Amino acid sequence: MPSELEELVEFLHHGNTQIRQIAVKSLVSYSHSTQSPIFKSNQLTPVKDLKLLVKDYAPIAEDALTILINISTDPEILKSLAEDDAFLESVLARVTNPKDPNANLHSMLLANLAKSDSLSRLLTLKRPAISSLSSATTALDQLLDLFNAGVHGKYNPSARYEYLVYVFADLAKFPQIAAHLTTSPTPPLTLLLPHLSPASPLLLRLATASCIRNTLLALPTPTSTIPALLPILLPALLRPLIGPDPPFTDEETALLPEELQYLGPEQVRETDVRVLGEAVESLYLLVGRGEEVGKKGVKEGGAYAVLRELHLVVEDDGVRGCVERVVDVLMTEEGDEKILGKMREGEEGRVVEVGEERGEHGGGDAKLTEEVESDDEKVVEIF
Repeated sequence: MPSELEELVEFLHHGNTQIRQIAVKSLVSYSHSTQSPIFKSNQLTPVKDLKLLVKDYAPIAEDALTILINISTDPEILKSLAEDDAFLESVLARVTNPKDPNANLHSMLLANLAKSDSLSRLLTLKRPAISSLSSATTALDQLLDLFNAGVHGKYNPSARYEYLVYVFADLAKFPQIAAHLTTSPTPPLTLLLPHLSPASPLLLRLATASCIRNTLLALPTPTSTIPALLPILLPALLRPLIGPDPPFTDEETALLPEELQYLGPEQVRETDVRVLGEAVESLYLLVGRGEEVGKKGVKEGGAYAVLRELHLVVEDDGVRGCVERVVDVLMTEEGDEKILGKMREGEEGRVVEVGEERGEHGGGDAKLTEEVESDDEKVVEIF
């Protein structure tokens, strides 16, 4: 005899709209990972029903999307969603619709689907140009244009599209997509850089930092791309590492990129150690994968003074260790001068700024978590 929950999922494809709405709303609370087996019954029939319900009336579609976001942590369900071409097109059509009230949820679902390698096909997936948004005819370029046009609510008043950066961050692990993100004359990656600013929401800062790191990691070595990107990336990566009224000498200040030479008391250092860690790891990749040109560019761009001051104030061991690795590479030509020892000696007697937000720093690909969700989002379980 089927349980009440098993009977409830049967109503997802009921012909009566009111019954479908009651059923899908009732199932939202059962969509956490521990309850997901109920959605895998009868060869994923409930998942197939939910795919159709995202096209239903807006309230029904909202609950169906919430469930799909939550249960897409399951590998079997993720595969069913991500490898379904018709469903992917349905999501893309709705996320790029300037009037869709659930566009944010569609972008969150795309961020989860990007955990599947099959989403790399967005790079070459052909779609009709969208007159109100983009002349591009590939899905990835349309999503890049969508993020840049819509992040401030100017494209769809109901959406901000922050989660699309997680799509870019996860897809950047593919060399062909990393190359696309760094292609001149205007590399799409550079359009994300303003969102490293502490003024941006944490979700955006973390996703942008991860996207930069993953892109640099995926580029082939040796490459001429990193030296070309260096003048653009270096200021963006150094700025969040600098605190107010930085105590640099005149000589150190003169080395910094021009836009960083006149920072005053209004300058804010990044407080989230995950963002700090990703930014410092990106500097490490610029130095290591950019070979001598990258190392010289980072060193002559004033990075050492910035890293020295960051090392004095940050308490997270992961960030400190990464800072030491970068400095070790930058200063290898100074032999046994023990530049790291000098950094540590400088800690004594200094007032240490403690980050306002603590987090565990890890070097893996970007993951979506509830703690970086914007306050005005519906609480859903994402990964």
